[in-house]
Amino acid sequence: QQIQEDLNKQLFDNLVSFLRRSHSEFQEKTTEWTCQMKSREIPTAALVLGVNVTDHDLTFRSLSEVLQNNITPYIALLEAKDCPGIKNLMQKLMGQLMNCYIDVDSLEDEDNVQVSQNRIRCSMSSLINWYESVTKKTDSETPRKKRTSSSRHWQSPPVVVIFKDMESFTTKVLQDFIVISSQHIREFPLVLIFGIATSPMIIHSLLPHSVSSLLCIELFQSLSSKEHLSTIIDKLLLTARFPFKLGEKVLQVLINIFLYHDFSVQNFIKGFQLCIVEHFYSQPLSILCCQLVDAKKRVNSLSHNQCENIRRLPSFRRYVESQASEKQIALLTTDSYLKEIIQKLLEDLHVYHENYVLVLRCLHVFTSSLPKYPLGKQIRELHCACLENQVWETEEYESSLQLARMLNKSDLVTMLQQCVEIFVSSSGKEFDKTLEKLKEFLTQFQKLEDAFQERDVSVSSQKELQKKTDLYHLQKTLLELKESRRSKKLTKFEMLRFEVVDYIDSLVRNYLVPADRKTLHEIVYFNTASVLREHLNAAPRIALHTALNNPYWYLKNQALKSDGGSISNKAPDICIVYKLHLECGRLINLVDWLEAFSTVVMAVEGPNADAASSDEVDDVIHARFIRAVSELELLGFIKPSKQKTDHVARLTWGGC
Repeated sequence: QQIQEDLNKQLFDNLVSFLRRSHSEFQEKTTEWTCQMKSREIPTAALVLGVNVTDHDLTFRSLSEVLQNNITPYIALLEAKDCPGIKNLMQKLMGQLMNCYIDVDSLEDEDNVQVSQNRIRCSMSSLINWYESVTKKTDSETPRKKRTSSSRHWQSPPVVVIFKDMESFTTKVLQDFIVISSQHIREFPLVLIFGIATSPMIIHSLLPHSVSSLLCIELFQSLSSKEHLSTIIDKLLLTARFPFKLGEKVLQVLINIFLYHDFSVQNFIKGFQLCIVEHFYSQPLSILCCQLVDAKKRVNSLSHNQCENIRRLPSFRRYVESQASEKQIALLTTDSYLKEIIQKLLEDLHVYHENYVLVLRCLHVFTSSLPKYPLGKQIRELHCACLENQVWETEEYESSLQLARMLNKSDLVTMLQQCVEIFVSSSGKEFDKTLEKLKEFLTQFQKLEDAFQERDVSVSSQKELQKKTDLYHLQKTLLELKESRRSKKLTKFEMLRFEVVDYIDSLVRNYLVPADRKTLHEIVYFNTASVLREHLNAAPRIALHTALNNPYWYLKNQALKSDGGSISNKAPDICIVYKLHLECGRLINLVDWLEAFSTVVMAVEGPNADAASSDEVDDVIHARFIRAVSELELLGFIKPSKQKTDHVARLTWGGC
């Protein structure tokens, strides 16, 4: 939430500035506002938020809080589903505005306001009368709360109406409201905010020119959802501050859902929260997934069973196999010695994360500046590549090194300066020598630049001589240059450039080892991508087939347990009908289907001697069958057949 508030701060500040500017013009009766009143223009902010609709609610809630704290207490948020007509829109608008007034000022007259709201006719004139009475009352009363905004904004604060999903509103509703409001703009300081998911051109698509000309529109663009996601991954995952980490496959699942489904940052956060819950629920050793100081304390209180769980971890077993035989015996038999080693390994893992993040950022400085982005432009793409395997063994990494060896001097110097800033920010002394080496590279580049400037005069004179030669001498000179390039030695700059790239490569090989190669990584990394897919990737067909074919899976009723292909008469009617329809072909005879259904239902009830009651039972079974078939048709498994009136056509085939 804090990250998103910081990301939206610039956008909200611009909107507050726009509202203050519009409101001050209304209050001061300037010439510009007088001109706007003559043309009856309504100040309108077109807020383009992007297609990630699920994130818009949080943005609008934050925007409402900001506006209430700085501009006006009178804010209404309208949705298209609540405003099918202009009458519904006015009712919703007046209801929200009156509640805003009650919440901000006083709750003493709540009953009176509610009664008056029911009695007042929902029209613009009623809204203007209400606004005048409220502002007069506010002016006459002593403020009961400390106002954060300037006093002039409270003399006659504007009324802000936010259309959260403008594309979903009907043209007639928007058109009628804008035309009516523009006729009363002199008495009613209205400001509109259009929430737009697609493009600002939708305003002109929905509204004719005669209506859109009544709006004084200013465009506001929020940051893209990809930038939001990159910032969240950077602040939450690529840091040693939080011990919990996502494995490569799990992170890739969340990113793929984001990129290919909804672009929703909120859904990404929900998936991240689900990973946290699943990890701490399913991993018994997750008690050690905490800050390093707390983890060391908890290690001392581990029970024998928990020590055995650590010994079973695949990464710890690899660590034991790499030790001498005496240490192997001690690690597998002595709990006290094991706890000492665990504390050291957890500290090593913490240091690994700190170093990993710094070197990853340094590598990203180089790869993000290369053409075609072999390792991706975003740091999250580079992070996934490093988690997946040894990144220096990939073709993309090799091509990145080749491109880096062709960079010019200014780009290299800029990158080195950024890397120096990254390593300076680290608190440890791990990279002191690295920092000195990078600064040494910068000094050498500076010396090369000074030497190059001294040679400029001689080079320019040679160019002048070449310009004065004839065609024969020019061809001869070009051939000599071509031969010299084939056999020429590397220049000092090229040698220094190769040295810089090789040094960055050595940092990558030392510090960007995949996390699954580190001992005890299972404690802090969540790697079960299959569990995450089950929760987040919906499979409605499989779920529906499972519910109808095996209702015990969801209902957990022992009476519904059945063997293999048998059909229980205790199952819901739709389940019986569904399992019978699986045995049929393309066309299903309703009479045969009813007889089979009746046979299953009456299987354990036995013959009934009373004919009258038997007829009643048949009617009940018939009604149950009709209802079950109708439900199956509603779910899309069957449809009426035009070939035969007493048959239905089957629509689904194959198993799940």
